[in-house]
Amino acid sequence: YYANYLRFMERVRTEWLGSLGFDLAPFESAHGVAFVVHRVEIDYRAPARLGDRLDATLALIELHRARMVALQQVWRGAQLLTDARVAVACIDRATFRPARIPPALHSRLEALA
Repeated sequence: YYANYLRFMERVRTEWLGSLGFDLAPFESAHGVAFVVHRVEIDYRAPARLGDRLDATLALIELHRARMVALQQVWRGAQLLTDARVAVACIDRATFRPARIPPALHSRLEALA
């Protein structure tokens, strides 16, 4: 089911931030922000099947003050099943307005972009 790829990508983004030292839920709570998907451009190249072992990847390709863009892919072995360009915006949790990515995270992401 094609929407599952979006779930896989969401999970990768959360785990990726955790691997950088930013556990998402406590980080968002401590800084009063949330990260929301702003835009997705996705290409479905081949179907996955029940029981397939899949790998999902993320590469940061753009970083701005209040948003970031990642290239996310889902693979079955050496076969690319889908790839997406995912824009994630940082918002203020109280107002739902755009907010700057907190400095500690932004500076860590700068090293990757």
